[in-house]
Amino acid sequence: QVQLVESGGGLVQAGASLRLSCAASRLTFSTYPMGWFRRAPGKELEFLAAIRGTGGNTIYADSVKGRFAISRDNAKNTVYLQMNSLKPEDTAVYYCAADRLYLRRENYDYWGQGTQVTVSS
Repeated sequence: QVQLVESGGGLVQAGASLRLSCAASRLTFSTYPMGWFRRAPGKELEFLAAIRGTGGNTIYADSVKGRFAISRDNAKNTVYLQMNSLKPEDTAVYYCAADRLYLRRENYDYWGQGTQVTVSS
């Protein structure tokens, strides 16, 4: 069973930065596109960013383009989400996900449990 474990969330002030990590196990990590999503209170799941297995291609939601950056270290089986200039509206539970085939914005195959990010004003 694929396992994805997020870390790095917390409580920060507006304008701060955070880097989330997602450690993956029980998969051939470098072959899986990886994505980051979030769910804010009372809102639907929102796609944020995704990266191809080789790390050569990335896609972003318009809402975070220029502030968030996705990257991966295949030697460590880890994907990251660098979040800068955080805003109170970025408060959410953040999830990483793995897809068996495609670099895309939805319908991922495996999900982590999530990590809470709270941004105070």
